[in-house]
Amino acid sequence: MNSKYIYLIFTRTGTWLSKTIHAIDRAKYVHTSISFDYNFTKMYSFGRTNPNNPFSGGFVEENILDGVYKRYPFSKCLVYRISVTENQYNALLDEVEKFTKEREKYKYNLLGLFAVMFNKPFKRRYHYFCSQFVSELLIKGNIYSSNKPPELIKTNDLFLINNAEVFFEGLICQYGKFNAVYQLSDGLTTEPIGLNTKEALNSI
Repeated sequence: MNSKYIYLIFTRTGTWLSKTIHAIDRAKYVHTSISFDYNFTKMYSFGRTNPNNPFSGGFVEENILDGVYKRYPFSKCLVYRISVTENQYNALLDEVEKFTKEREKYKYNLLGLFAVMFNKPFKRRYHYFCSQFVSELLIKGNIYSSNKPPELIKTNDLFLINNAEVFFEGLICQYGKFNAVYQLSDGLTTEPIGLNTKEALNSI
């Protein structure tokens, strides 16, 4: 069965929430999104539903060229590429589609986000923070396993996911040029452009 790829995008922008999480946790990257292609015009996560309103949160479809990322183009990001089976890929798409169709009922788990910083699980129905959402998808898809429940999984826990390659690490504003070069190669390169996983982890 042919392999397909999913992408995890780790970022830390200049929003007050990102700065607050970093101040508490000291992680290099504090936000996690998932994408099904390397253009990153459709990334899925939980965050601001309105880029200009820090108090509006829920299930979001992000675009690395727009929204919060357009406001903070010099923020750094790290992208993991993960090989999955076609069945796993399609199952993840189906799960995301469920969230997309019912996006109005999902809210941002702000209380859970701060509880996890102190290793205290706080699960609320229809409420997620970014790494909780992404890890739950990956666990359901048998792509990631953890002895922690999703409501206790932080972004930096996902740095250690198995079978991940570092696809890109750099400034958000540099990704467009990188992507153009990658597409010129028709995506045929067998090695991701950037640091390897060990080097990336040492830099975090």
